[in-house]
Amino acid sequence: MAAAEGATAGRGLTPAHRRFLLRDALLIAAVANAALNALFAWLFTLNEDEIHLAKAPLVGGPSVLVDTVATCFVLPFLTTLVITTVVWKELREGHLSRIPRIAGSFAERLPKTRLRRATWVGVICLVLFGPLSAAGVLLFDYGDISVSEFVIYKAIFGIVLGSIVTPPIAMVAFGDEPPAEEPSEPPAAAA
Repeated sequence: MAAAEGATAGRGLTPAHRRFLLRDALLIAAVANAALNALFAWLFTLNEDEIHLAKAPLVGGPSVLVDTVATCFVLPFLTTLVITTVVWKELREGHLSRIPRIAGSFAERLPKTRLRRATWVGVICLVLFGPLSAAGVLLFDYGDISVSEFVIYKAIFGIVLGSIVTPPIAMVAFGDEPPAEEPSEPPAAAA
């Protein structure tokens, strides 16, 4: 994903930004993506003996092809929501400094709200990675696989896709002016 292009293009990255990219956007995200992808793969296949390479979505049961393509939207969508929230918190608390974006860059044109940005990033990743992933699944044509093989495949796919999309998502968020934090509890009424 070319979202980092124009986000900061490496300009102004402090050691704190680099540490965030390595620790949070790569290492922690890899563990979280592996665990969550494996968990959801297992949950969606509880009553299955094997996972077919390709089946009709929703009516045909789980399939490697459909699940892989769907992950190309869902993982970047959820990653954008989570990483943007974490970066905004770090910016508000002063642990990270805002890095202004290059005017007119791709990152500058992304929506400012989390949900809209997550939707756009998910769609962009689906368009970029969906066909490539589908082609890879179909070209390898390894046939039906066991549930355990599917769970392992999904964990690995989550790590790979997450390591591609998470750092650029964080780089875009580094350029945000975080909104004021909403109070967690309503203010107490005056007596």
